Amino acid sequence: MRVSNSWLKELVDIDVDAKDIADAMLHVGNEYESINELCPATDLVIGRVVSKRPHPDSDHLNVCEVDLGDKIYQIVCGAPNVEANQKVIVSKVGAKLPAGEIKQTVIRGVESNGMICSLAELGLESKYVKEEDKKGIHVLPEDAPVGIDAKEYLGLNDTYVDYELTANRSDLLSMIGMAYEVGAIYDKKVNLPNNTVTEISDKTSDYIEIENKTNNCKAYMSRIVRNVEIKESPEIIKSRLMSCGIRPINNVVDISNYVMLEYGQPLHFFDFDKIGDKVIIRQAENGEEITTLDGVDRILKDTDIVICDEDKPIALAGVMGGLDSEVTMDTKNILIESAIFNPYNIRYTSKEILRSEASVRFEKGVDPKRTKEALDRAAYLLNKYAGGEVLSGIVGFNDKDTDDKEIEISAKKINDVLGMEVSTNEIRNIFSRLGFTCKEKDNVFDVFVPSRRLDISIKEDLIEEVGRMHGYDNMKGKLPILPIRMGRHLPKNKYIKDIKNRLYSLGLNEVITYSLVNKEEIELFKDKPFEYIKVSSPLTEDRSIMRYSIIPSLLKVADYNISRNIKDLCIFETSKIYYIEEDYKEVNKLAILMTGNYIDNTWNSRIVIDFYTIKGVLENLFDYLGVLKRYKLSVENIPKSYHPGMSASILIDGNVIGYIGKPHPSVSNKDIYVCELNLDKLFDIQIKSIKYKEVPKYPSVVKDMAFVLSNDISVGDVVSTIYKKGGRVVSNVDVFDVFNNFEKDKKSVAFKITFQDIEKTLTEEEVLKSFETIIDNVEKGFNAKLRNK
Repeated sequence: MRVSNSWLKELVDIDVDAKDIADAMLHVGNEYESINELCPATDLVIGRVVSKRPHPDSDHLNVCEVDLGDKIYQIVCGAPNVEANQKVIVSKVGAKLPAGEIKQTVIRGVESNGMICSLAELGLESKYVKEEDKKGIHVLPEDAPVGIDAKEYLGLNDTYVDYELTANRSDLLSMIGMAYEVGAIYDKKVNLPNNTVTEISDKTSDYIEIENKTNNCKAYMSRIVRNVEIKESPEIIKSRLMSCGIRPINNVVDISNYVMLEYGQPLHFFDFDKIGDKVIIRQAENGEEITTLDGVDRILKDTDIVICDEDKPIALAGVMGGLDSEVTMDTKNILIESAIFNPYNIRYTSKEILRSEASVRFEKGVDPKRTKEALDRAAYLLNKYAGGEVLSGIVGFNDKDTDDKEIEISAKKINDVLGMEVSTNEIRNIFSRLGFTCKEKDNVFDVFVPSRRLDISIKEDLIEEVGRMHGYDNMKGKLPILPIRMGRHLPKNKYIKDIKNRLYSLGLNEVITYSLVNKEEIELFKDKPFEYIKVSSPLTEDRSIMRYSIIPSLLKVADYNISRNIKDLCIFETSKIYYIEEDYKEVNKLAILMTGNYIDNTWNSRIVIDFYTIKGVLENLFDYLGVLKRYKLSVENIPKSYHPGMSASILIDGNVIGYIGKPHPSVSNKDIYVCELNLDKLFDIQIKSIKYKEVPKYPSVVKDMAFVLSNDISVGDVVSTIYKKGGRVVSNVDVFDVFNNFEKDKKSVAFKITFQDIEKTLTEEEVLKSFETIIDNVEKGFNAKLRNK
């Protein structure tokens, strides 16, 4: 939103420059992008061309005598349209224009003391300059007073601030809204513009009827203004439109835009003689056509709202008028439309057609009280600047609630949430400055919020208003007081950060991907039925659903890298996932993806990644977290998106916390391995205090054994049996070889078992006794056979 400083100062009586106002607005949460002068040229005065004669040494230059009020100056001018007795803009010697400083000079032997200017030479944006002003000098009206400041006369001595507004502050999309905000900062009242209409005896209701056939139009009010004279707008309207970024066209079109900027209420002017005596508001029919003001034939949808006469659409509501009802230079009678439409419908239509200044305001919401005020203001200006006759009365309706919103809040609630100490008097003063009526009793406020503040509806909104107006820089820092709970001392975010650091140390790289997926991806890697959460207004269907699993996103990352010949990938991501199961759920998850080669930094070697590589990463992480001895893998209840023969469920204390393995070939045909964990479940596992043991002083004994097992036997179960039956002297068990298809439906698994006692050297009899007990229990418990027995 571009804000004219001179316009703002007319609405609020303040003597502050634009930079100070912008900085004050910044402190209450309204950022600005830039501060600019509308016309950056200096030392411009109005002059009168006394005489003109041809330059003696040029066929296109003229030597002009120009009266600047103090004396007559000789100026050489090359403009083809310069003539004697014209009032013109002159930049004196020493003036600074965008092209450079004006100096006294000699042009082909003739002295020149200044320059007669066109508007294009003053630094105005090109879109504001007419073609004739680009080709020649700008000629002023005959009554322009000689010798005064030309910028002030033209209204070009203005500065504008370009604000970057937050989406909820629709009230600031108007000069009056900005005035209320600045008035609150400086504790000044707002001077509302004059909208007192002088009406003639003829009634609007005798000439037009309004019929509403849609629930998506909440207000539609109209007036008729007759016998308007279409001409150029006065300089004050043109300059203010330019400061706010809108190109002046003629007095009628400019008044429509001027009132929209002033009140934030978009208006539309119809040529009344082209539309008949009835206006109908309705939903468009699918396939219905209208030719809009830009001359384009539009095919409409049933989500579009149209304004129609009794035969056809004459405007796309809130977005663009129709060509058939356009106001032209021949227009004499005007129907003014001031309305409120459903923001969602306007948004859908504007995405297809055009996002304009008007549609932006309808999308964000307009003040229902200003519908009539803006209508009257437009009628007042048409009467003043276009000589129009305003018919008496208004035809239409306004079904919007215009009452102030009542919110009760206590001073204690405000201070508790803000962490500030704002006095009751200060809170009352802030509400008063904001224009909120309030009653206070026993430090409890009954606040009445005007309808212009659509962003305020709950107590927390009022608290934010107090905080920003009081000044967040006045907040005093203090240490937080937190309750201490027994058990794990790490907060969850620190726990997740430690997991990340561990994975970094193992050579994995973190990625960050979108939390939105499509309908196909939400079905992947599901481990239970749930209802997914769809975004209400997605930018694309490919990013329309909140994800349940992170793995589909990592698979996209892998495909992207592999297609660019980056084949060694070890990546992970921690993120929240979302779904509905009775109520809304939000869960922290960790996903790991590995493919290609894994670089072992310890041995400086490359290992081809397989299931056991990613399982090793998982076990290293579990060992770090203190749950290694409590976890196991199971081949039961694996989601269908995993490969059934190369995947497993991850259990800790018998509870499933995730899955590991290879994606199903229907999901990915690449040699990729993935793992996904529920970090919230992992965090909730109680960990015993760490117990330290001294480094063993006595030697260990290592023995190998290999068993022939059925393919459906879990090696993890065998390892657990070895630990359990081998007794306390078994300090470590490693699987170092697996030979699948050793026999029909059989596999051979080799184990390296380390025997050690921290108190003494083991005897051969003790080791053999434990060794034989292991063999006996594995053979009986798993119907196994010791190889070479």
